Amino acid sequence: MSESSLRYPQLDRFYQRFLNEESSADFIQSVSTKYNLASLERLAVGGGRMTRRAAILAIGFLGDFSNNDVMGQALNNDDRAVRMLADHGIRELWQRQGTVGQQHLLKQIFRLIDQSRMEEAIAAATQLIEANPKFSEAYSQRAIAFCALGDYEAALVDCREALQFNSYHFPAAIGLAHCCMQIDENSGALAGYRLALNINPDLDSVRRQVSRLERMLENN
Repeated sequence: MSESSLRYPQLDRFYQRFLNEESSADFIQSVSTKYNLASLERLAVGGGRMTRRAAILAIGFLGDFSNNDVMGQALNNDDRAVRMLADHGIRELWQRQGTVGQQHLLKQIFRLIDQSRMEEAIAAATQLIEANPKFSEAYSQRAIAFCALGDYEAALVDCREALQFNSYHFPAAIGLAHCCMQIDENSGALAGYRLALNINPDLDSVRRQVSRLERMLENN
């Protein structure tokens, strides 16, 4: 019997049980005993509708930054449920880059920003970037802190760095657009919003911003 007839329905059953029981722990346990991440990536791309949903959900739980490409591509999947799962799951993967210590430092940066301790967040993010210059989420979080302090030029630089190391980082593209608007660079803002929408087409608020800026620039 083929892998398709044996394995795909099994993953589908795990997913259906998850939908019925809402137990992420049971879903993770079931999937992890039967599938590795390479198999889940293949199913996320080539499986049927239910299988793709299950695979993307599983990668969001079990994967790390090395699975960023398949999750980023799923943001443009023809199935809205897959796109929604990818939108949530990819943000989790961005926090699983680097070493365990670096991931802990990133969580500290999140807490500092939540507490509006922006200068401390910048210092911690700088420390993380020095340890791992390709840690895209560190640049993104430092950009948020710079933006909160009104340093839009520095925030722009960090948004571009985040996108350089993670081309699927649509929040960085949105941040870039926001910073451009703050310094009256509407064409740059439009480019940033369009980029975010190209990465993640379900950003309705960004779509509205694109339409507004297009009208504004046409009238100028």
